Amino acid sequence: MISLLFAMDRDRVIGKNNDLPWHLPNDLKFFKNLTMNQSIIMGRKTLDSMNGPLPKRENIVLTRDTNFNPPNCKVIHSIEDLQELINENKEKEWFVIGGENVFKQVLPIADRIYMTFIDQSFGGDTFFPEFDQSEWIVTSEKEGEVDEKNRYPHTFIQYDRKRL
Repeated sequence: MISLLFAMDRDRVIGKNNDLPWHLPNDLKFFKNLTMNQSIIMGRKTLDSMNGPLPKRENIVLTRDTNFNPPNCKVIHSIEDLQELINENKEKEWFVIGGENVFKQVLPIADRIYMTFIDQSFGGDTFFPEFDQSEWIVTSEKEGEVDEKNRYPHTFIQYDRKRL
């Protein structure tokens, strides 16, 4: 199963200057709980934004750069490579964590979306692509707690692709 995992604001912003434009510890905890001991797939810029691979996860980088070989990461070069990798273990949940270009490429074949929707506008330069919500069903929706550390209203939403 291919799952997209991201936070976005009301303008579809997911990043600014290769970073998150907000600080939301609830979202970071949600991300960590989902991805710990799992496989995460990202583009090169997303890896750069994290200052290296995340611990206790299989870090897979999707890049066209055939010379890119970061330590402690598996590198693949196409969506076809990704599909081949996923076909080797179809029972597993594979988490795609960004960025914008990777989301655009993987969205048509994704099975699930985990979105933290932040009800605020931040401005940014990286966006989650438009998607046809009629192809998806909301299977979980939970309001995040707003407090002194989590100042922005946010909702954790899980979408599953409708199957015919």
